[in-house]
Amino acid sequence: MDASADNMISTNNYLNAKDAGQRQTQSARSEAAASAGSILRPGRNVWRIEKATRLKFLVDGEAYFTMLEQALRNAKRSIWIIGWDFNGNIRLHPDQGEKSVRLGNLIREAVEENEDLTVRILVWRLGSLYSQKKILQKEPWREHPRILVRYDGKHPLRASHHQKLVCLDDSLAFTGGMDLTVHRWDRRPHRPYDPDRVTEDGEAYEPVHDTQIALEGVAAKAIGDLARERWRRATGERHQPEHHGEEIWPDGFDPDLKDCEIGIARTLPSMMGFQGRREAGRLNYDVLRAARKSIYIETQYLASRPLGRLLEKRLAEPDGPEVVILVTESSRGLFEQFVMGGNRDRIIRRLMAADRNNRLRVYYPVAVDETSGKEQEILIHAKVLIVDDRFLRIGSSNLNHRSEGLDTECDVAIEARSPQESQAVEFLRNDLLAEHVGVPLKEVESAVYESGSLVSAIDRLNVGNKHLRPFNLDPGGEKSLLFGTAVLDPLKPYWPLQKVRVLPHRIRSWASRLFS
Repeated sequence: MDASADNMISTNNYLNAKDAGQRQTQSARSEAAASAGSILRPGRNVWRIEKATRLKFLVDGEAYFTMLEQALRNAKRSIWIIGWDFNGNIRLHPDQGEKSVRLGNLIREAVEENEDLTVRILVWRLGSLYSQKKILQKEPWREHPRILVRYDGKHPLRASHHQKLVCLDDSLAFTGGMDLTVHRWDRRPHRPYDPDRVTEDGEAYEPVHDTQIALEGVAAKAIGDLARERWRRATGERHQPEHHGEEIWPDGFDPDLKDCEIGIARTLPSMMGFQGRREAGRLNYDVLRAARKSIYIETQYLASRPLGRLLEKRLAEPDGPEVVILVTESSRGLFEQFVMGGNRDRIIRRLMAADRNNRLRVYYPVAVDETSGKEQEILIHAKVLIVDDRFLRIGSSNLNHRSEGLDTECDVAIEARSPQESQAVEFLRNDLLAEHVGVPLKEVESAVYESGSLVSAIDRLNVGNKHLRPFNLDPGGEKSLLFGTAVLDPLKPYWPLQKVRVLPHRIRSWASRLFS
């Protein structure tokens, strides 16, 4: 921690009071939502419900980075970037080679061309270890008084800051599964062994699928409020909103929805003097309970035992919903292989045992080179939940324990309240499936319409060089979670260890008072 524990607790008390005031202002909306049978309920499973004047789904890194570049050039007053990781050396258009601007240089150009613009970047302190410590190096683009980079280590022991937020002028915001770092850019075809899919050092990486959402209006300001709150907790500095009425939505990016209400759900872990928030986890459970016909999930991890139990229960219902899950098959590190991979397999086996009505499909996507026949797995880094044509959620939360109560997370949800919103929800689901099975969107729409079943449509279309592979697991294998899961993938902070972490800061604080 950078400041004393006493300062941290003082800031947390301020935030608790601030949140209490926000909950009071939204209490009437929550009660009305509950009486109307709405899923989104402020104070329970969302922090706030706000209107987005424009909203766009950004599927995969190329779409996100292209819109982001133009948005960064349009910003007038403020840019907030909050991330698990950040790397200023990445090129936003690696397919253009040396012609593509590096992210850090673009930020430097923006502040030099606009004397009213300030950029604040807040990165999880340990996130840089995953990008070869590039962010820790003093690079030329950072040497400017209006480019402020800070590192956030204020969280429970063994937690991480996993939110991915970008907010510009409180007018336009992005959030979802993508950090501004290496191994994120890819095109929607996810071609195997794509020569453009390389790091700044020329190192090739595997195809990767992800999603982000762009928001304009009061919804964007809410993301800005969350960014300022995170900055305040990390640095002690308080900043006011910067919206001045200018529209900075980039040209050429038609919105998928207009004037749409969105819910913002957070995970904020409990700390000394700060009451945590678990809206994101509650939202997942409430949505899964409300599903009628279909549940569509994209997730990097499938390791939450409570969520697995709920899916088992829904599969066991005679007339329950179909369940389609796309999840990463190959894990990168030893921890992911042992804990996330091991528990994923155990949960899948339990789901298979509960699926007496053939309503379950669990896949990982692959792409096959047409010339060589070689296959590459497509890494699922997206965090998407779509239920019926009624609800969708895009964010940073994985379906594991730590995303529900230990790490910081931010998810954005849409509960369809009009035919246009229902069509947008259904469009995104079908569009994602079209990408994964390698067919035009119209073929997916026709297959779903003709069969009346998401599972049947996938069974019919899942052929060719780009398709979904099932998890071929021995149904008689282990079904109980791995021993040590409570320690390796905890649902909440472990308080004895947290007290050990805070104690040295309190001792220094007491000593400074005693001898000052």
